Amino acid sequence: QVQLVESGGGLVQPGGSLRLSCAASGSRFRVNAMNWYRQAPGKERELVADISSSGNTNYADSVKGRFTTSMDSAKNTVYLQMNSLKPEDTAVYYCYAVTTTTTLPLVTIRTWGQGTQVTVSS
Repeated sequence: QVQLVESGGGLVQPGGSLRLSCAASGSRFRVNAMNWYRQAPGKERELVADISSSGNTNYADSVKGRFTTSMDSAKNTVYLQMNSLKPEDTAVYYCYAVTTTTTLPLVTIRTWGQGTQVTVSS
């Protein structure tokens, strides 16, 4: 079983920055990829950024050039650095991990974090 703990959300003014963290814990697993999603009130959850264990990243067009995701594999932790924040970035941000067990049977596990609120407002 894998658990995800997110941190770093809060209230920030437009143009400001925040860094979210998501730490994966458990036993006998390896991380394949970790993603960031967000969900604003009345809207569907959307993929913001993803990063593979090899370091390949992808971003939604709406955040390209402003958000950066990175991974510390030794700590099984992924980060989302958010710069030049806009009011439309306001949402609950969720971490999502795809992991595989390292002992037999090999099982792929998909886990959601609890979410952290990001509010961009003056």
